[in-house]
Amino acid sequence: MAASHMRVAMLRLVLGIPGSKSLKDKRSVVARVRDRTRNQFGVSVAEVDDLDVRDRAVLGLALVSNDARLLQSRMDQLLDFVEELHVAEVLDHKLVIQPFS
Repeated sequence: MAASHMRVAMLRLVLGIPGSKSLKDKRSVVARVRDRTRNQFGVSVAEVDDLDVRDRAVLGLALVSNDARLLQSRMDQLLDFVEELHVAEVLDHKLVIQPFS
């Protein structure tokens, strides 16, 4: 069996939502970020932590390719895209790209 060239990019994105006064407000922001990034980049997105915190969201995003440089570029573009939405502040992020076999 040949070696796999599949790569997986995983991005943990911490968003601050200072204008949120309720979980409903937060869900609206999360939905907008989730839907726009899915449509623009074809990534998988899920809220993964701080589910009951109204002014903070932690999202997990994933993308698969055979090209690590492409994954790095797409995730950099995605991060810029989220910042340019101006619906939440990017407080922190961590990107991991690794081979999958």
